[in-house]
Amino acid sequence: MDADALTRLSIAEAGERLRRRTLSPVELTRAYLDRIRGEDAAARCYITVLEERALAEAAAAEREIGSGRYRGPLHGIPIAMKDLVMTRGIRTTCGSRILKDWVPGTDATVAVRLAEAGAILLGKLNMHEFAYGPTGVNPHYGTAANPWGRDRMPGGSSSGSGAAVAAGLCAGALGTDTGGSIRIPASLCGIVGLKPTYGRVSRAGVVPLAWSLDHIGPMTRTVTDAALLLQALAGHDPADPSTAAAAVPDYRRASDPDPRGLRIGVVREVFFERLHPEVRAAVEAAARALEGLGVRVEDIRLPRIHHAGPAAFAIITAESMAYHEPYLKTRASEYGADVRARLLTGQFVLATQYLKAQRARQILRAEVDGTLTSVDALLLPTTPIPAPRTDEREATVDGVRDDVRAWLTRCTRPINVTGHPALSLPCGLTTEGLPVGLQLVGRHFDEATLLRLGRAYETVSPLHDRRPAPPA
Repeated sequence: MDADALTRLSIAEAGERLRRRTLSPVELTRAYLDRIRGEDAAARCYITVLEERALAEAAAAEREIGSGRYRGPLHGIPIAMKDLVMTRGIRTTCGSRILKDWVPGTDATVAVRLAEAGAILLGKLNMHEFAYGPTGVNPHYGTAANPWGRDRMPGGSSSGSGAAVAAGLCAGALGTDTGGSIRIPASLCGIVGLKPTYGRVSRAGVVPLAWSLDHIGPMTRTVTDAALLLQALAGHDPADPSTAAAAVPDYRRASDPDPRGLRIGVVREVFFERLHPEVRAAVEAAARALEGLGVRVEDIRLPRIHHAGPAAFAIITAESMAYHEPYLKTRASEYGADVRARLLTGQFVLATQYLKAQRARQILRAEVDGTLTSVDALLLPTTPIPAPRTDEREATVDGVRDDVRAWLTRCTRPINVTGHPALSLPCGLTTEGLPVGLQLVGRHFDEATLLRLGRAYETVSPLHDRRPAPPA
């Protein structure tokens, strides 16, 4: 197979060939590195590429597999990580000027778990500075190019992760999600992004934006691939007290693609208000497609969900300010203007406001929990608009003009507040050829049902296996 064909293989497909030894980890890794070498100067997905290390890891994987020490479906698979995941001996910039030369002395738990599964690290991916923004625009390292339109935002903050997976510059990636930063780039770049339940995946060694809202999870081309990555990542970690001791199922087996008998609730309040017409049409068509597969689809209500935005604002501004306060006192001028302005807002959030926001999140979580006793998942758009142009700051939908950042986070941010798992997957293209994302939200620690629904939808999806055209 040529390099282009190899980098189009899903993780599951490549893993099976590696297991049967009809494909070499070195051959697969070289194919990705060749593609990075040829395209990333323009794509700007990577901050650091680890060519020598990746080839050494691939050679070691080849020896292990050849000697019968096969570790599982990620063994020999080239992946990449958002550049706020600490990696021992490898710089971790957080997309910032402040940490441009920081080399951690330890690995994040997720990095350790992927290494133990035999995954090969290609490098560290571009991102919105310190993960504080949904656009992916980065003044320090350039903005990752959306492969569906290089003048379009990739979405943030896991911008490099979304763009690299979509462009075939890695087989899968890790992203983080505080207000939608896995799901937004997944939607805008036409890939799968899974925000697990809060506490399902360890955040130890992941530089925080807001401790009580941060999640880390997989970004892949298929739902099955997301399940394979989550399998390696999930589980309790003593180094992260927020991780739960909940049992981790076999996600590949648990996510049987037959969805018959499942029930989905479509939430109209907030989520279906003021949608780009082609986003609305694609998401409604996805709901009908699931109904055609035997899923019962019904409208439901979440009457308090509009309080999620103000609660999220108070929590994220206060918690991010707490982390960044030392840098703001001595190195404020080194932040990008947009991130610095948002961080400084945290100075004006009162303790009473923060506590009220945390109280509101408990009420909202209970409301969503109550709704999920009568349905198995919620169905929402991922983003109300397709990818804006990189230079756009405002967008108009249904006669309402608002900041692009507000549009991009409106349907994702509430699910960070409640901590429920959420899966974004592509469900269509606009007439301009831009992807549209469908979002499914499940019960706490029931990622398996979301994966089951997602795999079922992929069998009828208009975008399944569709890739952006190669750059001119």
